Amino acid sequence: MEQSQTIVEVAPAHCARPPNEFLRAYWESKRAGRAMPRRSDISPSQLKEHLGWVMMLDVMPGAKDFRYRLIGTLVTEYFSADATGKTVMEAFTETQGIETAKAINYLFHRVTKEKIVMRVTGAANWLDVGMEEFESVYLPLSDDGETVSHILHAFVCDREKMLMARQIARMNGGKLVPPPPKAA
Repeated sequence: MEQSQTIVEVAPAHCARPPNEFLRAYWESKRAGRAMPRRSDISPSQLKEHLGWVMMLDVMPGAKDFRYRLIGTLVTEYFSADATGKTVMEAFTETQGIETAKAINYLFHRVTKEKIVMRVTGAANWLDVGMEEFESVYLPLSDDGETVSHILHAFVCDREKMLMARQIARMNGGKLVPPPPKAA
């Protein structure tokens, strides 16, 4: 399996995927000259067109973990699971193992501690076979104007490729490619 590089960009000027670019620009407009917007500045009705890709996470004490408050339906479709109510460590340890959980948790931790916007893009084939290319954006929110209390996050992939890959896997007993022919 070919591994592709995952790229992490701090303070991106733009995002390639339209839902992420919309969310980044929306966050920027809600910031209104502050370091970051408040959670109360974010209105789900204003995100309606892109809500399927959006997640909202609560920062847990000490920013050691993050709880999924909201996960869009397109994200749950990509991961074939709904982790709403679980922490990042719980969700990814259950499905991908502790090392992957720590790596993903670190991204949220970095956004929280450094109070930065971050864009991550690449292929998630390091998670599992058939995890398509994605782009995600991490946007900090603060209830007090200083401490990150929530993270507005979007994870976007090519939905048509994802659905096709899932169909191929179903037809091949859970695998994206048919097994090699047995030697005679």
